[in-house]
Amino acid sequence: MGAMRVTHVTTAELDRLEFDAVRSGEHGRVAAQLHDLANRADAGSEITRAELFVRAGEQWEIAQEYERACAAYQRAIDDGGRTVIDPRALCAGALLQMDETERAHSHLQRLEKDELDGLPTYLHIAEVLYAHGDLEGAEWWATSGARGRHSGGDDLFEELLRIRFRIRSDLGLAEDDLDRSI
Repeated sequence: MGAMRVTHVTTAELDRLEFDAVRSGEHGRVAAQLHDLANRADAGSEITRAELFVRAGEQWEIAQEYERACAAYQRAIDDGGRTVIDPRALCAGALLQMDETERAHSHLQRLEKDELDGLPTYLHIAEVLYAHGDLEGAEWWATSGARGRHSGGDDLFEELLRIRFRIRSDLGLAEDDLDRSI
């Protein structure tokens, strides 16, 4: 049996694959390609193995293959490499899609105990919980991300503040200093 060929994965290649998924609608096929790339990515790749597993999981989710998405996110968690969004947050979202609420919340509880860096993770959790009707949880994550002013840039910060405002309005909460900063 031959050795698996290791490959260098570039941002351009990732962009090409993701664009192909959008253009073709074949998210499952692209997810499988991303998963294969993650298995073969070398240490010097522009994109980490963990991020490739995350991107494969996102494509599986779009294809509504939530179990496969969870498996890809778990590979990213096990890999431990740097990702834009914490794969535990992504896994929690996929689990909620499968009505695995208990398992999803155990991921979120672990995330809550860690010091997270990055607005994308807070924004993702707030959006997922909001979409699943957990307004109190969504408000907590949006507020935690906004108050911590974690890395992620001004656009993401404003997006987090906007969803937080929408959540707080739905909850009937009065405006606060963060709401007024929008």
